Amino acid sequence: MSCNNEQLKFSVFIINQISQAIKKPTAVVYKFLSESGILDDYIISCYDSLHTLGREYLIEDITEMLNDRGVTI
Repeated sequence: MSCNNEQLKFSVFIINQISQAIKKPTAVVYKFLSESGILDDYIISCYDSLHTLGREYLIEDITEMLNDRGVTI
């Protein structure tokens, strides 16, 4: 999926924040999000709504989605 500059910046922000929260390298977090479909199907496609939410909520929401999809973090 292609994204614009703002969506790209937001995606990088989310990846970095989750990386810090779960204490895993950003490359690992990117792989989790990409392979689970969350990056394209949620973070990028729902950017308009998501970028208005708080950091803590986003981290909790996305890590919960990873767990729901069977990704062990």
